[in-house]
Amino acid sequence: MPDRLLARHAVESGVLGPSTVKGLLFRLRSFAIGCLVYLDAFRAAPKSFLTATKWRVLGKRVRARGQFAPLLSLSPRAYRLWMLRSEYRCAAANMPDRTAPLIVALVDATGNPEPASLERTLACLRSLGACHIVIDGVAWDTIASQIAWEQQPWLMPMVAGDVLAPSAMAAYRSAIAQGGRDVIYADDDLLGRRNARRDPHFKAAWNGPLFEHFDFLAGACIVRAKATDVAGLPMAPAWPEALVRRVIARSSAEPLHVAAVLHHRQKRPLPRLPAQPLTLLSQLPSMSVIIPTRNRVDLLRTCIEGLARTHYPDLEVIVADNDSDDPETLAYLAQLDPARHRVLHHPGPFNYSAINNRVVEHAKGTLICLLNNDIEVLDPDWLAIMATSAVRPDVGAVGARLLYPDGRIQHAGVVMGVGGAAGHAHRFVHPQEIGYFCRHNLPQFASAVTAACLVVMRERFLAVGMLDESNFPVAFNDVDLCLRLNAKGWQSFYEPRATLVHHESVSRGNDQDPVGAARFAGELAALKRRWGTDTLVDPFHHPHLSRASERFVIAV
Repeated sequence: MPDRLLARHAVESGVLGPSTVKGLLFRLRSFAIGCLVYLDAFRAAPKSFLTATKWRVLGKRVRARGQFAPLLSLSPRAYRLWMLRSEYRCAAANMPDRTAPLIVALVDATGNPEPASLERTLACLRSLGACHIVIDGVAWDTIASQIAWEQQPWLMPMVAGDVLAPSAMAAYRSAIAQGGRDVIYADDDLLGRRNARRDPHFKAAWNGPLFEHFDFLAGACIVRAKATDVAGLPMAPAWPEALVRRVIARSSAEPLHVAAVLHHRQKRPLPRLPAQPLTLLSQLPSMSVIIPTRNRVDLLRTCIEGLARTHYPDLEVIVADNDSDDPETLAYLAQLDPARHRVLHHPGPFNYSAINNRVVEHAKGTLICLLNNDIEVLDPDWLAIMATSAVRPDVGAVGARLLYPDGRIQHAGVVMGVGGAAGHAHRFVHPQEIGYFCRHNLPQFASAVTAACLVVMRERFLAVGMLDESNFPVAFNDVDLCLRLNAKGWQSFYEPRATLVHHESVSRGNDQDPVGAARFAGELAALKRRWGTDTLVDPFHHPHLSRASERFVIAV
């Protein structure tokens, strides 16, 4: 209230103009809420907060941002700060207000919702000039008779109590005008006490495998429906998802994502963890597993023993020895069973891309598995699970869920643009945590996966020119490979049902020496130059999620 009085006085006295005052008040409110967000983060994790502060003071801005981002997301005020900044920047109020094409909201009022909830939804729709039909147990043929099908309407499934953003109808009509789509969906959040908004869901671009396990569309979308799509729908609460799936099944175009929070909901469907065990291929293609190594027989032995426990009918294991000189390692390589293992020598400086490319030329398998020597096998079916996805006609590289030895996630797909380069999605999340809508536990398309454990069809690997030996000898070669496969129509795929332990970079270290640091800088520059990762927004991430963190957290 004092802010408003101050603003009114400033305008009436002619000291400041209305737009200047509006900007000043925004800055004051943003600063105040921002301070509270930082205070909340400190209270939630003081030790981590002080560590991030130390890196900021020392000038390590990238590292500091990466550590601050998940901490700030712990604050219940983080979304409030994002909304304040978003609403100030947003020009949605100036969007054209068109009335065509026809959008009809189907409001589910079964189960005797509170009258106030239903009225809140209907009042919102009336304020937006939206047509609506209340569904309260009436047969679907009766509902269908109330829809003007000759106008080729779009249907919007809703639940009593849900409301729309003021810009929702205009945003959807703008998306419709792009043409060629039958399903358009948007981001959403939840309404809490006193209708306070919370828990935003900033969604990925269309991801069919993810949708198989998580309905992130129904209740936050519109569909270009036909009368046949409505006929015989199940009753509440299953009908919205059934309607959306029917339209997707008959459509030749992928659903379109509007990256804006247009729906404020009472509740959402929960993700469904994938069925266990996965139905595997009845006839698995031959597989060649390639393991580059140099010394560290303790790691290699664990990896080889895990492959011995792996259930796979036609498997060759090729160890690519890069100048091992440890007597114990050499003795171990010499005693490997030649009926199951081959040892190929690749002398010279370590070049991960060149080592694997040379070995692939000698490999006999229809499928190739690139495997680090510091991988520990947990489940004997892991390789069959990855192969089952790798043979799909729309899939390129398949990556496993990799865990640190302490059980936290090390890799759950790769997100482009994080830190201006690429990062491992959901790093440090425990598999049992909900995380970001349980994405770390759900099979899905990704922009890339790590070559620490990667399965790909040999012919597809060869078709894109294999790994880039000159630009990416050690780092980002897997990312570059995946992006080239994606460009050919073979999308990278993250498969959490294949879970292994990764003792990350134990055998090589972390490139802290000057030579390694210089090499990495060159690889990073090549990645940015070729793929524009400085500005790239990963389609399976979101522009409103932080590019500073591998955790999927709101950008504040």
